[in-house]
Amino acid sequence: MRIRFSSLLFALLVCAAPFVAITGCKSLPPSKPSSEWTPEEARGAAVFQQACAKCHYPTSTHGLHGPGLQAITKVRAMPSGAPPTDERLSAVILHGHGTMPGTALDDQQMRDLLAYLHSL
Repeated sequence: MRIRFSSLLFALLVCAAPFVAITGCKSLPPSKPSSEWTPEEARGAAVFQQACAKCHYPTSTHGLHGPGLQAITKVRAMPSGAPPTDERLSAVILHGHGTMPGTALDDQQMRDLLAYLHSL
């Protein structure tokens, strides 16, 4: 019985290791409820739905065609390894990265989208 328990514990630790490495033993902060969004965040959510939602989940870390974006501005590094600064996020959004195509947004749409991403 002791061997089986040890084997089970080992298996659980091995399976949990990638999750712990990604989250750093912490759960991600929840997204801001839509009822508390500023007008800029609400406009950014509309931009996200139009330009980003077909490839990214906003309130999950699970990927769709691209990575999930929950807490993307609150983590140390984006999936690419780069820090999630507004400048880096803007560059990726406008010019693309890897298989992600660039997205044409005007300055106001970008400010609104960044405000929304900060609410996630």
